Amino acid sequence: MKKILGRNILKLIGWKLDISVPVHNVPKCVLVAAPHTTNWDFFYTIISFWAMEIPMKFFIKDSWTKPWYGFIIESLGGIGIDRSQRANRVDYAAELLKNSNRLYMLNTPEGSRSRAEKWKTGFYYMAQKAEVPILLAYCDYEKKIAGIGKVIHLENKSKEEVLTEIQDFYLNIKGKHPENYNPKIF
Repeated sequence: MKKILGRNILKLIGWKLDISVPVHNVPKCVLVAAPHTTNWDFFYTIISFWAMEIPMKFFIKDSWTKPWYGFIIESLGGIGIDRSQRANRVDYAAELLKNSNRLYMLNTPEGSRSRAEKWKTGFYYMAQKAEVPILLAYCDYEKKIAGIGKVIHLENKSKEEVLTEIQDFYLNIKGKHPENYNPKIF
């Protein structure tokens, strides 16, 4: 049902879905979504992942999962996190990935919709600890295309090589507010 709904909403609003990466061949991964410059990214991401039948989870402030509407956020894949606690989210995400048959752990490593000087690299360590690839998701507002454009395997690559590969991938993708995206991620 979600697949049909996601595809129809995208078609209705004039967006295309990039399904060039065979996501069904990747049962578990860390999913990076960038550029993240507006709250609209969440909407396009959710409907795109519905259309691709991607079983994703994401960390969100627990203040979003505790009110009466919290069940909606959780049904969309939200995992409430108390940011006042010094819990190790990298280890927690890696355990979730290791103990799941099929899971895409979504990350927005910019950490904000505002311009970030560099990305937070927890996503890299999650993938490394869970021994899963990193998939690169995007919403290109200029071309009105959303999807997953690349799979990055970490074996035999340094952190810098992986980050450079990611940085190069996102160079020509335009967020809703391009001025809020720093193409130099590290």
